[in-house]
Amino acid sequence: MDHDTQVELLDELLGLRKQGAAYLAESVSFSKAERYISDAQFAAERDAIFLKQPFLLAHSSELPEEGSFLKRDCFGIPILLTRDRDGAVHAFYNVCRHRGARLVEAESGCKHRFTCPYHAWTWDNTGRLIAAPHREQGFPDLDFDAYGLKRVTCLEKAGWIWCQIGEAASNDTIETSLAPLQADLDWLDFASYEVHAEDEKLWRCNWKIVVEGGLEAYHFRVAHAKTIGALFHDNLSTYRMFGNHIRSILARVMVDQLVEVPRKHWRIRDHANVLYNLFPNSAWLVQSDHVVLIQFFPVGVDETRIRCVTLRPSQPEPLTEKQQSYWDKNHALTVKTLEEDFELGVQIQSGMALGVNEQLTFGRFEGALDKFNAAVDAALKQD
Repeated sequence: MDHDTQVELLDELLGLRKQGAAYLAESVSFSKAERYISDAQFAAERDAIFLKQPFLLAHSSELPEEGSFLKRDCFGIPILLTRDRDGAVHAFYNVCRHRGARLVEAESGCKHRFTCPYHAWTWDNTGRLIAAPHREQGFPDLDFDAYGLKRVTCLEKAGWIWCQIGEAASNDTIETSLAPLQADLDWLDFASYEVHAEDEKLWRCNWKIVVEGGLEAYHFRVAHAKTIGALFHDNLSTYRMFGNHIRSILARVMVDQLVEVPRKHWRIRDHANVLYNLFPNSAWLVQSDHVVLIQFFPVGVDETRIRCVTLRPSQPEPLTEKQQSYWDKNHALTVKTLEEDFELGVQIQSGMALGVNEQLTFGRFEGALDKFNAAVDAALKQD
């Protein structure tokens, strides 16, 4: 995002603030309750979206060196990420090619080879089969190349690791999905960050409910009254679409100070939170000096596993005690604030099941929610 765009977006917020107005869609919109409670809807979303669309899986710093690996479970698919001796990242189904056992159980670590706990078949971290005990007797014609680990399409770009499952998956598809965000990816320089802390928890609500919760500022002063509510103007935000991705600008109260500051000194991260909702199931919360990654992994129609990760600027030397405390407090506040949203999501899901509301109603200042659901519907129709 260049400086002119930052000024334009801040000017837009200040204009709305001066008018006492909100950023409005053309009309009120609706979302049927069935979308959040139907097993058939969830199955269709899993097949058409999560098992076909590109998605963000990890930050590059989570594979910090040659031999690093990560285990992930995405939409019921076990995935193993590795970084080889040349620094390249690979993604595989975490499944033994001999009898189908889970190949790796550790969450992360550093290994250049992986041995199945069942019969000790062994692969290197490029997915090549390198050992099969008693091969000469039991598998005299074994083609090692044919039994390499099954690959998942994977691309390391802009400090992140992106994946895509399915027969149509390709690096080109991932690149195409990210192309509208390229200028912002360059601006944010995510490769200069590293993971500081993370939390993960299972919540009893549909994945779309928690995504929708981050797409409006209408709730801030109410739902976050005990945490961050006072830091933000009431219901003051704007958004833009980038393909299926959404960038929201959430004005802090300090945006008012800009009227006294020359435009050449305006920096959007100092006066607003920038939230990127990355279709289908991730978000970046960009703050003044750090970034929070939020990932929503659907488990069932009414269950979502949510991972919250605080990323801070990398530095070669160890953190001082003061720095450690600062980042720990930032992470704790973020988790506490987001859990206020997720707890409400659980309540909403419970209310859906009662059948009290046949549909959810999105006000004109909640237009981004309708845009998100339109992207979901379009993906389902493409299947």
